[in-house]
Amino acid sequence: MTPPGFLFCRDPLRPRHPDPLFAEEAAAARRAGARIVLVDHDALLAGDAGTAVSRAGRDSGAYWYRGWMIPSARYEDLEHALLARGCSLLTDASAYRTAHELPGWYEAFAGLTPRSVWRALPAAEALPDPAAWSGLAGALGPGPGIVKDFVKSRKHEWHEACFVPELTDTGRLAAVVGRFVGLQGDFLAGGVVLRAYEPFVPGGEARVWWVDGEAVRVTAHPDTPGRLPAPGLDAVGAAVRALGCRWVTTDMALREDGVWRVVEVGDGQVSGLPAGDDGEDLFAALLAARS
Repeated sequence: MTPPGFLFCRDPLRPRHPDPLFAEEAAAARRAGARIVLVDHDALLAGDAGTAVSRAGRDSGAYWYRGWMIPSARYEDLEHALLARGCSLLTDASAYRTAHELPGWYEAFAGLTPRSVWRALPAAEALPDPAAWSGLAGALGPGPGIVKDFVKSRKHEWHEACFVPELTDTGRLAAVVGRFVGLQGDFLAGGVVLRAYEPFVPGGEARVWWVDGEAVRVTAHPDTPGRLPAPGLDAVGAAVRALGCRWVTTDMALREDGVWRVVEVGDGQVSGLPAGDDGEDLFAALLAARS
């Protein structure tokens, strides 16, 4: 059986080379024995998936993707373009959306992650009036909250586009949502999520990498590369297996009351490693996974 290959994003300026951000990972994957194919991320986002995967040999087998985030609809295009060449993705489009977007993974992790509610918001749709956001937040009750979309927050604009000191403050909630949506612009993913705020102790987050329901690596989060907490994983492992996606990450942090919480779940193909980590052990685990 042909071992799985990896689709890495190419360098836009040097198309025969991996994107500089993933060059060390591509080299590590090769050392682990992987086949590497470069894909054109820009062409994929522009809607030309056929061109994006033109370097993939016909009938060349199954692939993991490894590179920049892809909107779920464009990932589906990637899957179809590979199928047209007799190839496949080991994470199909449905599984990608499930792990990549909060509404897909929330139910499996509902007892392990901050309480959340959401509303889809198509790109062409105008923002609802403030009362709509207040009604949505009502399910979370009083207290502080976080605004994000189905994939990402804007935590670096914490006070203007992320944190709401009191969710029952309709004016402030609407202002933060409006600012968040405005800053996201065309990159708004899916819609708006409101999450109950939970205070975590200093020390950074741990990023746990799961392949076929097993934790194969624990790394620092890319935002705090010098800090590596050691979270308990038993309950999280059960949730990952219930989710049923093959390669996922869980970002975990210690709440002030001493309970480990899942801050975010992500598709492992588009989750970042901390600086200086080339992921060689991770690629070895992925190569050993069933095709």
